Amino acid sequence: MKILVTGGAGFIGSHTVVELHQSGFEPVIIDNFSNSEEKVLEGIENIIGKSVVCYKADCNDENALRQLFEKEKIEGVIHFAANKAVGESVENPLLYYGNNIGTTVLLLKLMKEYGVHNFVFSSSCTVYGQPDHLPVTEATPRQEAASPYGNTKKICEDIIRDFIFSKPEMKAIALRYFNPIGAHETAEIGELPRGVPSNLVPYITQAAAGLRKQLTVFGSDYNTPDGTCIRDFIHVVDLAKAHVKALELLAGVQEENFYDVFNIGTGEGVTVLQLIKTFEEVNDLKLNYSIGPRRPGDVEQIYAQVDKSREVMKWQTEKTLEDSLRDAWRWQQKLADRK
Repeated sequence: MKILVTGGAGFIGSHTVVELHQSGFEPVIIDNFSNSEEKVLEGIENIIGKSVVCYKADCNDENALRQLFEKEKIEGVIHFAANKAVGESVENPLLYYGNNIGTTVLLLKLMKEYGVHNFVFSSSCTVYGQPDHLPVTEATPRQEAASPYGNTKKICEDIIRDFIFSKPEMKAIALRYFNPIGAHETAEIGELPRGVPSNLVPYITQAAAGLRKQLTVFGSDYNTPDGTCIRDFIHVVDLAKAHVKALELLAGVQEENFYDVFNIGTGEGVTVLQLIKTFEEVNDLKLNYSIGPRRPGDVEQIYAQVDKSREVMKWQTEKTLEDSLRDAWRWQQKLADRK
């Protein structure tokens, strides 16, 4: 099966391209490289041992997408392409609503037109907001989003569900990611933030490498064991493999109007300070960090229950938090060697 991977040069997208190839799929990337670099393609090719098809274009460009669909005979779509920084979404909500929702609507429209039936959507645990009970299951009510970014994921899920129920031949799965970290064990691909990282682990690795003077922990007065936020940190390779399982599940589904959602996490909550301490221990480093005020849009604590993913998709995590933080640091060192 030839699979279109939007945002396939990004952090999660690039790892998923590798796992798709290694599972017998043929990935086709579309990426505008607004939040990634073209050298990522070299890293992918070094891992899989062959070149990968990539279209440099924006997923809001209907003509470019149409040409791709006409040429490539796509059989499934994994949709990553989106703006994803919580803080930036609070500052610039129209960018997030225009891009994240617009690209999803356009892809579904063209999938219908070109007879492409299998859709995997990159959703997020942010759709749960601050849940009343933990861990969250797929049946946990979605709360009002804590940020415009989270709201775009919630809206896109609703759009996909409504679209699937209107078109019997269409099938879709939304994967609600928790917090992806780490890098490929080869250190050929990893997270490449532009400017100041909005995610915690790349900020940690940059601080450890001396690229940032100090790491700031946002808030220490939350109702958690050490006062810092709790998250469910998942290795990006485990997350990538979940997309392969989702496609395999869709390929075997016979029922019409199939739409489902799955939590993709480890099932364990880790505080920010626990993550920092683990990074220091596994990499034999000492981080310079300070405690700062809370950050707007941050959820206090969230982690997944992943029974459904294990039982229905036959997927579960294989890598540990220690693996993730070793791989993340190895990737940071590889970036330093490139310069």
